[in-house]
Amino acid sequence: MIPHSKVALDEEDIAAVTKVLRSGQLAQGRVVSSLEEKSASLIGVNHGIAVNSGSAALHLSLLSVGVGEGSEVIVPSYVCTALLNAIYYVRATPVLADIDPNTYNITSGKIRKVITDKTKAVIVPHMFGLPTHIDAIVSLGIPVIEDCAHSVGATVNGRKVGSFGLVSILSFYATKMLGAGEGGMVLSGDRGLIETVRDLRDYDEKEDYRVRFNYKITDIQAALVATRLNRLADSIDKRKQIASIYSHGLKKAGVRLPEEPEGKEHIYYRYVILLENPAQFMQEMLKKGIECRRPVFKPLHRYLSKPGFPASDQVWERAVSIPIYPSLTAEEAYRILDAIKTIL
Repeated sequence: MIPHSKVALDEEDIAAVTKVLRSGQLAQGRVVSSLEEKSASLIGVNHGIAVNSGSAALHLSLLSVGVGEGSEVIVPSYVCTALLNAIYYVRATPVLADIDPNTYNITSGKIRKVITDKTKAVIVPHMFGLPTHIDAIVSLGIPVIEDCAHSVGATVNGRKVGSFGLVSILSFYATKMLGAGEGGMVLSGDRGLIETVRDLRDYDEKEDYRVRFNYKITDIQAALVATRLNRLADSIDKRKQIASIYSHGLKKAGVRLPEEPEGKEHIYYRYVILLENPAQFMQEMLKKGIECRRPVFKPLHRYLSKPGFPASDQVWERAVSIPIYPSLTAEEAYRILDAIKTIL
């Protein structure tokens, strides 16, 4: 069986975690602090705060930019429910926007249509590793939270995603680009914003009382993320190599392949194709020992019973994510390619 996603551990990973275990410092410590500095340097901002999940990073980011009850936060409908949850955590109101059906991303034009005087922020995911037109979104003047869970390491005109918005977040979930089981990061060039996040991350030994959280990450997780970060460039290269095999082999197969607009680096966290009958296709692939998935389980507007998102519906009804990860071999990639061609 070729799984849709796969976590690969090597001796560097095991050695890094073993070193932490032998140190006796298991909770948040110097390894976390080092990871925060390295992550900020990678993105090109001044500050980073590690937390225990991408959802926690979204939650604290919203609080840090002053989002609360009575605020509206714009998000794309075609995205996972973590964004929706974070908005409800702060008792704000989610405002959904449709996507560009070619890139699967939210755009400035879609955002502009739903801005009101209550809009306090917009969360902008760079979906499946392809950056959106982030410059145009930032120019709208709304505080931008860049969600780089799919896209850490990608660039727009040579500049890393995550460095454009007021704040950005990473996820270290097991199958993400820097997967370590769980964890996340808040990044920003705004020192005041970061100090707010730092204060809210941990509730103990404070001079005053306010509602704070237990969102710390451990040195064990941080050590594993750090090894992934060391290999990120190589990981992206391997993803691109696999994507090239797929794109070359499927360009005449009559399916919609991923786009890569000029100036934007696609790092292929997911390789998404559009098909007429995705459910049947996935069943046939499974019979051949290859697991494929819906890249988004269900759009947010479908959970909230809201009409009027034709592009999100169109993509959701046809999108299939096929296996792509650094440990996938070229032999496996060609096996996947042959299976797709046979089924189509």
